[in-house]
Amino acid sequence: MTGLIAGVLPVFLMIALGYGLRKSGFLPDEAWRPIEKLSINIFYPSFLIPAIWHADLAGGGATVAGAAAVGATLIVAAATYAAKPLIPLDGPAYTSVFQGVIRWNSFVFVPVIQSVYGSTGTAMAAVAIAFIIPVTNITCVAVLAKWGALKREPSVRGLAKSMIANPILLACLIGLGLNLLRVPLIPGLSDAMDLLGAAALPLGLIVAGAGLSFAEVRRRQGTIAAVTLVKLGVMPPLMWLIAWALGGDSLTQGVALICGAAPGSAASYMLARQMGGDAPLIAGIIASTTVGSAVVIPVLLALFHFV
Repeated sequence: MTGLIAGVLPVFLMIALGYGLRKSGFLPDEAWRPIEKLSINIFYPSFLIPAIWHADLAGGGATVAGAAAVGATLIVAAATYAAKPLIPLDGPAYTSVFQGVIRWNSFVFVPVIQSVYGSTGTAMAAVAIAFIIPVTNITCVAVLAKWGALKREPSVRGLAKSMIANPILLACLIGLGLNLLRVPLIPGLSDAMDLLGAAALPLGLIVAGAGLSFAEVRRRQGTIAAVTLVKLGVMPPLMWLIAWALGGDSLTQGVALICGAAPGSAASYMLARQMGGDAPLIAGIIASTTVGSAVVIPVLLALFHFV
């Protein structure tokens, strides 16, 4: 347990650093958006592409991890949809609950995998990301179109365009293509990507911390606590169970477990603002699940390794 905490702790310390830098005014507020853009569009893809490109994906564990992530997400999404009549919230607030229980932050998920399972686990995690991004985007956009305040009907073309333009998904697909085609190292380009990729994880974590907002947590603590319970109490064991049922080895099961325990995604906040969701509520959910995952991930990993 001590070793697991030591491995996971630096990840959440970097998040805390980002939060502290933002709250202290160390950088002006307008500086954070370009830093986030640089991280998402340049540094993070430069980390993900080589991670998948050079990985050994022959064992099928990455496919199982991806299937577990998709399966658990669809089950929780279906249950949340079925429970809509029982949830005493207006439409926009419901959309934020929906996003909160199924979306997760790869900026937090991948560094934890890296610290616990190294490069092999990171490559598997990146493949799981490629599986899950289209699923979460399609389901969340559909829910926001129906119950968001703006009630914008999404077009298939617009949705496909937004996913193709997603730099994280695009990086995963490029890495998979290079891996499957067995493209060798490209001198110069590979070295440059390694240099850029080295900055991806710490900068991504700092950006994730800078984006946290706790203003709504106290005001709407009942709703946020319920979402956090589902996100961190139901999703992780469900993903682990599916990975186990599909015959995944211990690495695959561990990756699925951490995937389920990753906190809410900052992209949920942006989508809520664009499509009339309850942006303050999802901001509170992201903050709560981020803090909660710092406790839950080491505990779940300790239980998993003692099974």
